[in-house]
Amino acid sequence: MNRVAVTGLGLVCALGNTVPECWNRLAAGETGIAQLKDPGNPPYKFQKGAEARSFNASDHFTERDLIMLERFAQLATVAAREAVAQSGLSFNGDLADKSAVITGSSIGGQFTEEEGYLRLYKDGNPRIAPLTIPRTMANAGASRISFEFGIHGPAYTVSTACSSSNHALGQAFWLVRSGQATAALAGGSEAVFSEGLLRAWEAMRVVSPDVCRPFSTDRKGLTLGEGGGMLVLENWERAKARGATILGEIVGFGMSSDAYHITQPSSDGPAKAMLWALQDAGRSAADIDYINAHGTGTLANDVTESEAIRRIFPNHSTSLLVSSTKSMHGHTLGAAGAIEAIATILALNHGIVPPTVNCTSVDPACGLDVVPNTPRLADLEFAMSNTFAFGGLNAALIMRRA
Repeated sequence: MNRVAVTGLGLVCALGNTVPECWNRLAAGETGIAQLKDPGNPPYKFQKGAEARSFNASDHFTERDLIMLERFAQLATVAAREAVAQSGLSFNGDLADKSAVITGSSIGGQFTEEEGYLRLYKDGNPRIAPLTIPRTMANAGASRISFEFGIHGPAYTVSTACSSSNHALGQAFWLVRSGQATAALAGGSEAVFSEGLLRAWEAMRVVSPDVCRPFSTDRKGLTLGEGGGMLVLENWERAKARGATILGEIVGFGMSSDAYHITQPSSDGPAKAMLWALQDAGRSAADIDYINAHGTGTLANDVTESEAIRRIFPNHSTSLLVSSTKSMHGHTLGAAGAIEAIATILALNHGIVPPTVNCTSVDPACGLDVVPNTPRLADLEFAMSNTFAFGGLNAALIMRRA
């Protein structure tokens, strides 16, 4: 088995357009949640969102490119460019064939799909835009990244709702660890602020009318966000041999299915994902110093996740540092795992735990140290990042400080 190094990070979200921008705000406990640019007509029942407001696609793509690429694919591509640039990799020769691109996206190109339905059903126009299919397909980001960097190995997209990019990272980690791939670009992206999708989330009644307050007694739901996060994973010995800066190491991955309910969470599935990640890493629960929690801010999720954490970490669950960065970058659905993996690696590197902001008082039913409101300095070696999805699909990733 090969060790798997992380040698590049790329990130675009409500906190900024680069990893340094986003990390500076995460480490300071600053939120990217703000008033929606479009309040809806009639107004949405929630008026806050974590939009990538400063992202301007025309700064990164030609007009011809923009005809082909939906917003979610743009976000994935820009994040991939930053990650590859940091890694210093060139996908030439054998490396092109021995590298993979694995992305996660829950919904794909919603704006183009919505535009097509409006034309067809509202305007009665049967002539749909000819590029509707390539713009909406969930693998558009993976395909564009493969095309840009000349990567000829496996390239595909995982779509498992909010666990999509954690599943993508886990699959990429296993490919590199087993030797089937020498390097991989993995992560995910999502763009959620189309009217149809916002109305669908409004109908579910799980979106907070103000802000996301994970683990807080007065939490009222999640806050939607958009973004893209990509990581370069690489065979550790090869990375060392070429003099790459190693940012962190992925050491374990676990995934499970609740087999319980399509939307209601169960603590059994998340507990199994965390346990199996520990077993995959060959580590004990006592080794984990920090968990970047799924922490959506819904009434059911936070208590259920806390119960699962207490079950797997019974001896130090009260001293274990747990925080939800969704309180700052929002719930980015299929991109959540990638964005939060990047936050976790940076926390390990800098010895700073990003806080759970917007917390008024920690729910005693959770019973965890959720690092409320203020960043925490800590000596961290191992950390876990959790994502749990509708459909009962769970994924846990374990990372180690370089």
